[in-house]
Amino acid sequence: MDPPAEAEDHYFVSHKGFNLIRGTHDPSEVDGIRDYEVRDSDVFVVTYPKSGTIWMQQILRLIEAKGDITSEELNFDQVPWIELIGKGKEFVAAPSPRLRVTHLPYHLMPRALSQKKGKVIYVARNPKDVLVSYFHFHKFATMLETPKDFNHFFEKFIRGDVYGNSWFEHMKTWYAHTDHMQILFITYEELIQDLRASVERIASFLGKNLTDAQLADVVKHSTFKNMRLIPQANYEMVSDDLLNHHNGTFMRKGTIGDWKNHFTIAQNEIFDQVFQKEMKDFPVSFVWDIRDIVQIANDQSKT
Repeated sequence: MDPPAEAEDHYFVSHKGFNLIRGTHDPSEVDGIRDYEVRDSDVFVVTYPKSGTIWMQQILRLIEAKGDITSEELNFDQVPWIELIGKGKEFVAAPSPRLRVTHLPYHLMPRALSQKKGKVIYVARNPKDVLVSYFHFHKFATMLETPKDFNHFFEKFIRGDVYGNSWFEHMKTWYAHTDHMQILFITYEELIQDLRASVERIASFLGKNLTDAQLADVVKHSTFKNMRLIPQANYEMVSDDLLNHHNGTFMRKGTIGDWKNHFTIAQNEIFDQVFQKEMKDFPVSFVWDIRDIVQIANDQSKT
């Protein structure tokens, strides 16, 4: 049985069809984002939660620094969330280039994006792995409800009864406006498959010219293995008031196909039915298993 509605209100404020987190977001400040003036040099990374946000924070700040890793400033300060309480004023006053990440849906983001002001990078991840990663994140994120168990969280995710709401709607709504914005769609799985090619693609989209050595440094310091060792990037320095580090780690596995270790056969069938219904007309495909990456690479080597 689902928990009563008042239990959910402890964590969320429903605002214009989107769940904001109590104590983390302020509805009036989020409303103000719509009217922000956007500069041509602004870059917004948009993700559904647990889809590679902190990975893109690292890649963006390293592209901007031409691969220089020496800055001691934390990534979430260099490339902060635009929707967090107090971050709006910082955004307005910040010098260019303003690099930001967000989980917000399209209808809560600046109107100026539809005038092709600034640039948007949308990172998508196969939703089965998103669900699993998000389940584990809820165990140690103090601002979110601790799940009863995986089955309960599975049902909530399918309903969109989580922060970020429906993965399907978040993805489809942003994609529906691609013709109105300067936007790059890239997947988490592409980053895993070929990080160097992905970084080159991102840098090209941003109009950043990197030497081979600079590009190599960006890639080197943006691998999952190395990011886990970088205090500025791995979120281990986030306050225990927000993340209970004794209950988990922000950078857990960073792989493809972990959903197979969690989904039952019945859950997989249910998810596939929902996915096929929701995404039948959607042109972006996903990789569901790390073994598929190997097969793709083998097929490409034969051509």
